[in-house]
Amino acid sequence: MTSSAEHTSDRPDGSAAPDTGDAPVRRGRVRARRAAVMAVPAAAVAAGLAILTAEGALGVQFAISGMPFTVTATELNGTGFAQFGALDEMAEGSPNAGDTGGQVLVVTSVIRNATLTKLCQSVDLGGTNLVIRAGEGAQKVTASDLTTDSTQLSGDAAFNNIEIGNDASTLDKAGPKGRGPKGVFSQQSDTVHIANLRQTNYATTAGVFKLPGLKLGFSESGC
Repeated sequence: MTSSAEHTSDRPDGSAAPDTGDAPVRRGRVRARRAAVMAVPAAAVAAGLAILTAEGALGVQFAISGMPFTVTATELNGTGFAQFGALDEMAEGSPNAGDTGGQVLVVTSVIRNATLTKLCQSVDLGGTNLVIRAGEGAQKVTASDLTTDSTQLSGDAAFNNIEIGNDASTLDKAGPKGRGPKGVFSQQSDTVHIANLRQTNYATTAGVFKLPGLKLGFSESGC
C-alpha cells in the first residue's frame, strides 16, 4: 500500500488533490418509518419517559383511514396486558395524510381478555359525529385479543405484576399478538384496571368483540 505522498495529482496546476479517505460519511435523514415511540402507560404519563427510536412496525395489519376516533369507558378491566410503540400507515394517496407522509406514530396496547363498562366511540365526520354506545346496562362489553393504536390515553390506572422496559419482542403476558419488534421499549402486566378511560385511537382490532345494548347514530357532540 503506497503513502499519499506517492500519488500523482490529476489537477492541471499540479497541486495535490485533497485526501478524502478519512472524511466521515454523511448520514442521511432518518426516515419516519424507522422510528417508533415507546409505550406510555396511563399510570406513567407524568413520569415523562423519553421517546426512543427503533425499527418501526405496523401495529395493525391494515391501512388506516387517518381519521382519529375517541373511545371512552367508565371502567376497563383486563388480563394479559402489553404495550409498545408502533407505526401505522394510511392507504396510498389518502386525503388525510397531510404533511406526515401518511404515517402516524402510535402506542399499541394489547389486552388478551378485556371488559369495558359504558363504552362510547365517536368519530368526527365534519359537522356531525358518528357515535356508538354499548355496555350501558347490566352486561359489559367484552373483547379478546383487543388491540388499540392510540396517540393519547388517559385515566386512573392500576397494574398487577408490571414489568417496564422489556424488549417488545420478548413480551408474553398478552399472547402472541402482544409482541412487538425487537429493540422497542415496552411494558406488560398480569392485569390492568383503568377508570375513566379516554383514548384517541387510529385503529382497533379484536378476535371477538361483544357489544351488548349496541346503539349507533349521529350526534352534534362526540364522546
